[in-house]
Amino acid sequence: MTIKLVVSECTLNVTSAYAPQAGLDEEIKRHFWEGLDEIVRNISPVERLFIGGDFSGHIGSAAGGYIEVHGGFGFGERNGGGTSLLDFAKAFELVIANSSFPK
Repeated sequence: MTIKLVVSECTLNVTSAYAPQAGLDEEIKRHFWEGLDEIVRNISPVERLFIGGDFSGHIGSAAGGYIEVHGGFGFGERNGGGTSLLDFAKAFELVIANSSFPK
């Protein structure tokens, strides 16, 4: 789900996403990421984007190759879902905000 808010001179796109859980077919997961990719590509680069949701993955405690998007404050070990999220964030020059500060 996406909502577009126009506040003064700024347009905010707020997207809520819920990735398929671990253990589901890879085709279902691929379909999710392709759909989210299409949504993000259709947002003008001059507009702001916030994506919140459950991506069914762990990005891990270390940035390890994702310093542009991982703030260094994660937990545990990275898994496949976390790698997918980090790759997506990197492709669109996004940041995993909750990894940018200690909890």
